[in-house]
Amino acid sequence: QVRLVESGGGLVQPGGSLRLSCEASGRIFDINAMGWYRQAPGKQRDLVASITRGGSTNYADSVKGRFTISRDNAKNTVYLQMLGLKPEDTAVYSCKAGVMSSSVSYYKDYWGQGTQVTVSS
Repeated sequence: QVRLVESGGGLVQPGGSLRLSCEASGRIFDINAMGWYRQAPGKQRDLVASITRGGSTNYADSVKGRFTISRDNAKNTVYLQMLGLKPEDTAVYSCKAGVMSSSVSYYKDYWGQGTQVTVSS
């Protein structure tokens, strides 16, 4: 019932910027934490950034100072602003949200389908 849809990925040159978006839709009662993850082929999936309902953020050391996570609770949307992109940032980026639907009384994690980010000259 709940679905997360990502957008904003693409091909960018080193030093460039992208802004990813992920919107949750469906029978949503509440969303607590949201986060962005990334995974390159043959590599482990890593947490990039997370944000709580109240706006507290955490970042992987590799992206601190370059990436900014934010959210719009009214739109059930989380964003990832990526500046100063490097080739090592190339990966599939996916979002996760802890969602309480209108039919249950607990939070459950939902994942987006992922969007490709490629950083290359």
